[in-house]
Amino acid sequence: MSKVKYYYDPDTLSYRKIEPKKSRKYRNMFLFFLASVFFGSFGLILLLNTTFVNTPKELSLEREMKNYELQFELLDKKMQQIEQVLTNIEDRDNNIYRLYFEANPIPEEQRRAGFGGVNRYKSLEGYNNSEMIISSTQRLDIIQKQLVIQSKSLDEITKLAEEKEKLLAAIPAIQPINNDDLTRMASGFGWRSDPFTKARKMHWGMDFTSPRGTPIYASGDGIISRADNSASGFGKHVRIDHGYGYLTIYAHLSKYNVKKGQSVKRGDLIGFVGSTGRSQAPHLHYEVWKDEIRIDPINFYYGSLSAKEFENMLIYAKQENQSLD
Repeated sequence: MSKVKYYYDPDTLSYRKIEPKKSRKYRNMFLFFLASVFFGSFGLILLLNTTFVNTPKELSLEREMKNYELQFELLDKKMQQIEQVLTNIEDRDNNIYRLYFEANPIPEEQRRAGFGGVNRYKSLEGYNNSEMIISSTQRLDIIQKQLVIQSKSLDEITKLAEEKEKLLAAIPAIQPINNDDLTRMASGFGWRSDPFTKARKMHWGMDFTSPRGTPIYASGDGIISRADNSASGFGKHVRIDHGYGYLTIYAHLSKYNVKKGQSVKRGDLIGFVGSTGRSQAPHLHYEVWKDEIRIDPINFYYGSLSAKEFENMLIYAKQENQSLD
């Protein structure tokens, strides 16, 4: 209740009640309302700028931010898993695949190198979480680069594997005459007595005695480079170019089963034992060349002989006897 004011009236010698003017009353009411609006607005603004009260929009943004934080945590875990898997693949790539195929490993700094030059992440600066966003983007870029490098590396390994498979198939690896058809291994690689002059002479291959017409097989994949009797002393002979610097010669044949330019696989029948050319008796003279140098064929029978058979062949091959051509 508002206070009642009085004034002393000397004419009546009494106190009289002061009646407020209506205009003043309305003015006071207006000022009170204005002050209420002002202080109310000020208080509301003050509350809205504190953590005590959030607007619906702020509540929505807060929920959205929490969702983003959850998504980021999931993204971070996925990136960690990808990095672990990539590290494992890279380790096997360097220490197993490349080691097996005799290829140089990819340097670690090349796999994990960042991106130099222009600041690629300038557009991501200036935000509340810029550091986190830039860090994640950098990790994703490096992972992407690692994947590209690893993909190219695996393509290279695939080619090396295909090439290795071709190489292993091309290397002369079996005895050109089956053991069941073989009478004996007559002469090995090295200094031997010439059957015609009796002089000591270098024998550049191995002689396998066997009945005339015994099948002769290709010791590795390749292409027939020659199948003729125009080479001095060899008579009818076959030459197989295996690639990778390897060449094999099969001499003194009685008959061919292949022709020049023909592709053959290891174990294919290429001809038959004979005694043509400079030969003392039916046998196969077999030579192996590597990079135009004749080498001992005995080192290339790992694909067809048992350990015992190979041991026996070594004994015969070391004997400095008489060759058959």
